[in-house]
Amino acid sequence: MLFVVAVPLIFSFYTSMTSYRLTRPETIQDFIWFRNYIRLFENPDFWRAFLRTIVFLAIALNVELLLGLGIALLINKITWGQRTLRTIMMFPMMFSPILVGFQFKFIFNDNIGILNNALQSLGLTTQAIPWLVDAKLAMFSIIFAEVWMSTSVFAILLLAGLFAMPRDPIEAARVDGCNSWQVFRHITLPFLMPFVFIAMTIRSLDVARAYDIVAIMTGGGPAGRTELLWTMIARVGYDNARMGQANAMAYLSTILSIAFTYYFYTKLVAARRYMGGAE
Repeated sequence: MLFVVAVPLIFSFYTSMTSYRLTRPETIQDFIWFRNYIRLFENPDFWRAFLRTIVFLAIALNVELLLGLGIALLINKITWGQRTLRTIMMFPMMFSPILVGFQFKFIFNDNIGILNNALQSLGLTTQAIPWLVDAKLAMFSIIFAEVWMSTSVFAILLLAGLFAMPRDPIEAARVDGCNSWQVFRHITLPFLMPFVFIAMTIRSLDVARAYDIVAIMTGGGPAGRTELLWTMIARVGYDNARMGQANAMAYLSTILSIAFTYYFYTKLVAARRYMGGAE
């Protein structure tokens, strides 16, 4: 653990305090304290990428949660072929993010993309839609690819929660005359909330570090409109060779990940206490 985790963390933090450039190795000794961090606070491009990452994270997590909950509830109702459906449901999360990025890059391609060809063949559009060129459509395309790949994480965890849920409270509620929505709202959903926050914690760490899909599909374009924190870090660190500044960005991004993790952890603890009190 010391060699794999601690040493790289200490070294990267040290380089974030220097003007280290990959093309000039001697600059690793140029200690400038917190100047890289100060420059980031004054850099509007960094804050745009920072806010874009938060928006991307919020939209992706909520859409994945809603779709995953719906899929879990539907599969839980099925009595025949449930194991097969659970296996099929896991397929998207087994694909590499790079492969998913290439897959959707060709699906949303302006000229040879399957989606544009299908829309034109059906007569729904007369010209190609610039899915990966228009700023808003490009962000939508990336979120769509992310949701397709990772919704199964929510579905699997929530389905596990449904399997673990006791049936006695549901049967008692039915006897008391509660309808399906009341049972879901007051019994099923509160029981699932710990599983929801576990899934949120896991996915927030992954989405906050999103790089592969964005780099493959748009490369942060057009004009940086889909650039997230980690694609910006890679561009500054490797394309521009400013590794000191890139490591400073990485540490601020880590703070964002820790903040989301702590928030969902507190919600998880509160949900477990609520369930304990309900029992």
